[in-house]
Amino acid sequence: MTLLSIRTDAGVFDAITAGPREGRPVLLLHGFPQTGLVWRRQVEALAAQGCRVVAPDQRGYSPGARPVRPGDYRMSLLVDDVVAITKELGWTAFDLVGHDWGGAVAWWTAQAHPGRVRTLTAVSTPHPGALATTLRTDEDQRNRSRYMIDWREAPATEERMLAHDAQELRGFFAGKVPKDSADAYVRHLSEPGALTAALNWYRAGRPDGAIGVLEVPTLYVWSTRDSAFGPAAAQETGRWVDGPYRFETLEDVSHWVPEEAPETLSRLLLEHLGAHGAN
Repeated sequence: MTLLSIRTDAGVFDAITAGPREGRPVLLLHGFPQTGLVWRRQVEALAAQGCRVVAPDQRGYSPGARPVRPGDYRMSLLVDDVVAITKELGWTAFDLVGHDWGGAVAWWTAQAHPGRVRTLTAVSTPHPGALATTLRTDEDQRNRSRYMIDWREAPATEERMLAHDAQELRGFFAGKVPKDSADAYVRHLSEPGALTAALNWYRAGRPDGAIGVLEVPTLYVWSTRDSAFGPAAAQETGRWVDGPYRFETLEDVSHWVPEEAPETLSRLLLEHLGAHGAN
């Protein structure tokens, strides 16, 4: 793997990359509170099979693309970042993978740019329409999502998460993420302004638009011990994909799928890409 700086009108995005330059393009989007490093095992696995893989630190996580206002983290701008990054890479079409917030961005990007997104893989994060439905109808999902409201309070949330050597921030991983990775995420989000930028994703307000049913070939990977997304939203997601759809459930795996079950996720990704070729 090598480090890459991607310059766009929105700023400079840091990324890790691997694989032949002419390989099949795959973009991997991380979530909170992580960076592109979350995908290192998948980057290696996909690159070994000839893919050109890029995992950027998204808006707010890259120091060179870290606006201050919460409104600068609304969904349409996060989608614009994906398009700008891939255009700068010279990709006219690409496979898109996202986890946590990165999964939400991936869903919205596939909706807005189906001609560019060859396949979609969402890890943990249900379709936004499915999540909205279950937030209205399922008490369990409402309870699971309450933190999204709680974290809008600033600066108290930042102060609490970083107190006592970032005890709360580290606690999110519940021992399911390798210690060296957790330490790297904490160091990154302890930089001035970094955690506020990451939390601005929650503070940006509702998406500025509506999302419908997708026709892009989609793999959705959900795990039974996910604390953020429950079974109702996971099961509802299939109703929001009209194209080829594969739903995989990982038993006894937590929210941190890319690092807790790296071999399984890499295998599923390669199977999904193989089922929907480059042409």
